Amino acid sequence: MAVSAAQISELRKSTGAGMLDCKKALEQTEGNFEQAVDFLRTKGLAAASKKAGRAATEGMVAAAVTAEGDKGVLLEINSETDFVAKNEIFQGFVKDIAHHILQTNPVSVEELFTQPYCGDSSKTIQTMLNEAISVIGENMQIRRFSSFVVPGAGAIGSYIHAGGKIGVLVEATCDSAAAKDPAFAAFVKDVAMHSAAASPRYVQRSEVDADVLEREKDIYRAKARETGKPENIIEKIIDGQVNKFYAEICLLEQQFVKDTDKTITQLAAETGKALGTTITITRFTKYALGEGLEKKESDFAAEVAAAAGL
Repeated sequence: MAVSAAQISELRKSTGAGMLDCKKALEQTEGNFEQAVDFLRTKGLAAASKKAGRAATEGMVAAAVTAEGDKGVLLEINSETDFVAKNEIFQGFVKDIAHHILQTNPVSVEELFTQPYCGDSSKTIQTMLNEAISVIGENMQIRRFSSFVVPGAGAIGSYIHAGGKIGVLVEATCDSAAAKDPAFAAFVKDVAMHSAAASPRYVQRSEVDADVLEREKDIYRAKARETGKPENIIEKIIDGQVNKFYAEICLLEQQFVKDTDKTITQLAAETGKALGTTITITRFTKYALGEGLEKKESDFAAEVAAAAGL
């Protein structure tokens, strides 16, 4: 089956595999993208969660949390260039919008645009954005935000890395007395920092979709069969690989980046014991600036086309 340069380009960006390998994978799977990813992973040519190295990264991720720690916002606003992203006016605008969201609770970016700005009710957020674009002289987009409100006693922790390249919000609950303890706030912030570095996809095993798990098992099974091992041994190998998979993607099972001798579950238990409470990490969200956005890549496209023989 003939494959296009665009298909090869997309697969390469998603997996980091070589162009010829991507072309072969697409040909072997008759152009099915997901099957081509699995084909490359089976051959050891792609990482499961590898992101494109050519994604646009301009702009800023910011967080805002109430003084009480019971409510938090994570926000991403994009600009055209990194030069503007470092501009104090741009950075001030991003922080203003984050605090506005914290106070007004919009449920979507679309609703946010129509809200009167809490610092000047004569202007909407859309007007504020247009004015900022006019002053800065570059296009800007309010891309996305997430809002957390603690259900009961607990706290929101945030962590911003590299001046706004990565941002994380974490929510954890405990009893009302411990919720005000500085040690609990430090714990939640540590978990946010850990999440920025370790990139978990889920809090715990029960959140992993069955289809995701079965897909991983199929890949492990295919790899094991290539070694010629018998089926009963293969299934035991798969069990071990699945546990490793959970330890990679589930926050509670990951090794704490500041002390790899303990998992996040153990860290929560130790902190809870010291505070006389039970700590539960309920959710988190992570933004990597520009994730999923692409720059113009004329040279890259030409390179792919040449490899595809087009």
